[in-house]
Amino acid sequence: MDMELTYPGKVDQQTLLNEIIPAIFETPVQYGRTEQGPTNSLYHGDNLPIMRALFDDEKVYKQVKLIYIDPPYSSPTERKFFHREQQDYAYRDEISGYKYIEFMRQRLIVMRELLAEDGSIYVHLDGEMAPHIKVIMDEVFGADNFRNWITRKKCHSKNYTFKQYGNISDYLLFYSRSKQFTWNRPYEEKNIYNLEQRFPKVEPQTGRRYALVPIHAPGTRRGETGKPWRGMSPPPGKHWQVPPAELDRLDALGEIYWSSTGNPRKKIFADRSNGVPVQDIWMSFMDFRNQNMKTTGYPTEKNAGLIHRIIAASSNSGDLVLDCFCGSGTTLDVAGQLGRKWIGVDSSSLAIQTSIERLTAGFGKTEGAQLALKHQQPFSLIKSVSTR
Repeated sequence: MDMELTYPGKVDQQTLLNEIIPAIFETPVQYGRTEQGPTNSLYHGDNLPIMRALFDDEKVYKQVKLIYIDPPYSSPTERKFFHREQQDYAYRDEISGYKYIEFMRQRLIVMRELLAEDGSIYVHLDGEMAPHIKVIMDEVFGADNFRNWITRKKCHSKNYTFKQYGNISDYLLFYSRSKQFTWNRPYEEKNIYNLEQRFPKVEPQTGRRYALVPIHAPGTRRGETGKPWRGMSPPPGKHWQVPPAELDRLDALGEIYWSSTGNPRKKIFADRSNGVPVQDIWMSFMDFRNQNMKTTGYPTEKNAGLIHRIIAASSNSGDLVLDCFCGSGTTLDVAGQLGRKWIGVDSSSLAIQTSIERLTAGFGKTEGAQLALKHQQPFSLIKSVSTR
């Protein structure tokens, strides 16, 4: 369904792209060196003109394979955020209503232009503005490229005195740039489910546990997978998951189960299973402060396991990952661990300081010293000083 949000101050997409003035930068400060120079970049300043300036970099423009952002959530009343321990000022969540929607829309349009055709984007929000930004992302990326609305449990249960249900969730909107996007299916660990329930049947001759799944899939096909097999056609509106010749091979291996009524199904063996495919409700990645974990102290730091799942699922080694609200640097740190290149952007001085300390194993404040880089990935700190 085509729909569009209308509100005061909404700028036409092409007008926006033509009128954003690209940022200019100070001389980069390098952390670590290689013969090829730093492979990653951390930018300090407003992400809109900074990202627009990256249109001129052929290594970035339409080359970003994954974007994850955890932007301000648009609080109904202005809120200031501080370091949890040192009480240093981090940032102010001051934009709300249609101004927030347009703030996000403009940045999403520019992010779309940086994404590769097989790239993806995840936007992390709470329930206040997620529905509105969902409509905006349908407009910017196309409703057909919406992949998931993911619900995350963010904290333990609350003993609310308000007349409402406890608020323990926030959300990730997952879109791709096109239909052909990078996807490495993630699985839950095997120990989260009962083996006997997941694989209820046992082969008498081998003792192997297995489950049964259909051998057909939705959609009609005119090729091999739409042809009859063993005298039967796929059910109406469906096709075989593999060609009939492959079904013959699986049957010869004893991997097709025939019911008493002659209905074939495929055996999925427990000893070959990667686990249960991840669904769209994530229970394992609460914020650090709810799990007694060591944190940087940055007020909105997200669980590294959450970011690990996203980066592993939607990018490959060597790919470029962008986080233009990088905060404490979790995305950059995890991307480095997983062998990805990265670009981080933030306007908060505390965010930049925290990210540097994290990426240099705590040595970010030591001027003139040999920095102990994490992941052996050099990076440049680049400050935006003005626009043209």
